[in-house]
Amino acid sequence: MVNVLTPEATERAHGARSAAPALDSGGRARRRQAVVAYLFLAPTLLFFAVFLILPLGFALLLSMSRWAGFGLGDIEPVGLDNFTGLFADGSTFLTPILTNTLLFALGTVTLALAGSVLVATCIDKLRFQGLWRTLYFLPIVTTVVAVGNVWKYMYEPGGLVNGVLNALGLDSVAFLQDPDTALPSVVVVQAWASVGSAILILTAGLKSVPGSYYEAAALDGAGPVTVFWKITLPLLRPSLLFVCVTQFLAGLQSFALITVMTGGGPGDATDVAALEMYRQAFSYGEWGTASAAAFVLFVVVLVVTLAQLWIFRRKGEDA
Repeated sequence: MVNVLTPEATERAHGARSAAPALDSGGRARRRQAVVAYLFLAPTLLFFAVFLILPLGFALLLSMSRWAGFGLGDIEPVGLDNFTGLFADGSTFLTPILTNTLLFALGTVTLALAGSVLVATCIDKLRFQGLWRTLYFLPIVTTVVAVGNVWKYMYEPGGLVNGVLNALGLDSVAFLQDPDTALPSVVVVQAWASVGSAILILTAGLKSVPGSYYEAAALDGAGPVTVFWKITLPLLRPSLLFVCVTQFLAGLQSFALITVMTGGGPGDATDVAALEMYRQAFSYGEWGTASAAAFVLFVVVLVVTLAQLWIFRRKGEDA
């Protein structure tokens, strides 16, 4: 029996034979492109491996070890003892250190967000907006040490703040010397120093709000307060989400400002997690405890960030 191929079948057979080399060459081309891409990415990947992955792995090792910070041969595994020690009876990590950290971050976010929304709304209605944004952004480019020392002198009994209070007939306040006022005083400084970046973000968000919404509200007779609550704030939600997350992260990791202004005092009134980690590692030589505290703080930061994203998404923002 003789198989007779039709012209169409013959063409398909030739097409299949010619397609196979084409597919093979296409696969080799993609592999070559992948190799070239990884070669270009190699410096960045090496950077992250050396300065992120390796330190993270070493910190995880130290969090389950006892080490004084000298020879690597002195690392002694202790399991989860460092973590349990942070929350044991008599430990100050949960209260007041972690509590101070959360209060500091929450206070900073509240003041910075409220102030930046108010100022950004006002700037959006003024002339020379670039000048005003620049003036409010100046504290951002100033070093934390300079900001902390200036405010520290302003808070002194004979400083500017108490001078204003005395001029108003009020008694002087020991802002940084009283445990009840030390933490709120530093919160005010942190919020003041970070409000400039929030203003830039919010003013950009205000520029993206279509003017037709405000025109329609004006035609309906809506007042300024109604327009602000019903139009401006809802449409600013993506910018507000970014400001909330970044400000909260900065507050939870704050170290330099508190070190300059109070050093964690008076007592432990302003002692926060980052400062305690520094003390445990460099002052007491307890690198294992410091690493365990760092991972606990990482979990807190992750939970708070996810909670913020969930809250905003429930309100209709998929940012």
